[in-house]
Amino acid sequence: MNTFLLIVSDAFWSALAAMGFAMLFNVPQRALIHCMIGGAIGHALRTLLMQKFGFSIELATLLSATTVGFWAKWCAIRLKMPSMIFAVSAVIPMVPGVFAYQTMIGILDTTHASNTDVVDILAQSSVNAIKTGVILASLAGGIVAPSLIFKRRKPVV
Repeated sequence: MNTFLLIVSDAFWSALAAMGFAMLFNVPQRALIHCMIGGAIGHALRTLLMQKFGFSIELATLLSATTVGFWAKWCAIRLKMPSMIFAVSAVIPMVPGVFAYQTMIGILDTTHASNTDVVDILAQSSVNAIKTGVILASLAGGIVAPSLIFKRRKPVV
């Protein structure tokens, strides 16, 4: 499968996931399409950065979540709604479920592993747990980055 088809497929399925979460969160109907576009942009950009440019998943997630954060700010101003409506549902498809799952399975595997294997299993589980945490921090940081950049400051009197 070439990169273009992978990106288009990724964008489509991510848009559907974002729409599903937006509906779950009772987002107003007129905002659903914007949530879908944000989900498609974010996940497709992350996939593009990883596949085409060789970025790590953590850095690609940070850049994609920041893009979604700016998209959400733009939509919030345009539709006069809170930006979190658009941002949260758009980044949920980028939550690192596989790494969290592998962490938990690794921890459970230690219960029936030999003593020599336990160290390797725990090491891999630790890597997956750290990767999960960094990706989640990247999602949170990317969402709030535009708010921090464009925060209104009170004048000093």
